[in-house]
Amino acid sequence: MTASILYIHGFNSSPTSLKARQLQALMTRLGLAEQLRVPALHHHPRQAIAQLEQQIAELGQPLLVGSSLGGYYATYLAERHGLAAVLINPAVRPHLRFDGYLGTQTNHYTGETWQLTTEHVSALAELDVSQMRNPAAYQVWLQTADETLDYRDAERFYRDAALHIQAGGDHGYQGFAQRLPTLLAFAGIPRSLWQDIDFSAFN
Repeated sequence: MTASILYIHGFNSSPTSLKARQLQALMTRLGLAEQLRVPALHHHPRQAIAQLEQQIAELGQPLLVGSSLGGYYATYLAERHGLAAVLINPAVRPHLRFDGYLGTQTNHYTGETWQLTTEHVSALAELDVSQMRNPAAYQVWLQTADETLDYRDAERFYRDAALHIQAGGDHGYQGFAQRLPTLLAFAGIPRSLWQDIDFSAFN
């Protein structure tokens, strides 16, 4: 069976974010749409993790692809289930970064409003991984001009993993389409399926 991918979006994001749509378009082009899951995650960490656990149970051994807060979730799940993960500008210890952000939040894509509470932050803290057991299972893609997170935090935490640090960019990760061949190879999707594709078409 062809390898599967579980994409984990970030804080106040959704399956309609640019990277998610690019990955969905590519997997559809490859005829592998059923091997990709991009769930719309609940804003509460415990409910989001429950959703992701269900997806992992259905997919078996998916490659986790996590962006921002999704990278934090992916790290927890990779350690819990022994999975490989691609982390894109991942959040490191996000529970320490919500000072001043408690209160009403609005999802950038859906318009949904919800309340960020100290209970949410405590639930995030429960997912903290102190050390990776298998750094070789991770690829970590960082851009230095990330306006939301300091890339050096992830550079330090994931220093033993395969780091790809690119100057410039932003938190959304510019040039994601050009990195898709690396993602597919890491997922174990046969090169014969995608070697002739023009990936610039997914920009």
